[in-house]
Amino acid sequence: MGKKALSFRRLLKSFGYALRGIRMLISEEQNARVHLFIFCCVVIAGLALHLSPTEWIVVVIVSGNVFAAEAVNSSIEELSDAVSPERNPKIKLVKDLAAGAVLLTAIAAAITGLIIFVPKIVALF
Repeated sequence: MGKKALSFRRLLKSFGYALRGIRMLISEEQNARVHLFIFCCVVIAGLALHLSPTEWIVVVIVSGNVFAAEAVNSSIEELSDAVSPERNPKIKLVKDLAAGAVLLTAIAAAITGLIIFVPKIVALF
């Protein structure tokens, strides 16, 4: 296999595919919509509480991790269902592990949010 020449057109197409994947994630996955709602609430709270640039960076990173984990989890579920539509204990294990990864990133994001937001909220009182 030879190297493919750099192509702006191919690059744009790949961004289009990625954006389509994000759109599908949000439109078809209930958990992704829940994460999006929570992220919007966090952004509104961050604006109201005047997060520092460093705090915004942390919020963006942990939020991006949650969405990325959700996308990988959804990909694993879709591929698993395509490969093995019948019940399969190995496929169930893989799906459970992927779902666990999403939960771990969401818990880490929630703890991060508490560390950032609770002192700011307490300082209001």
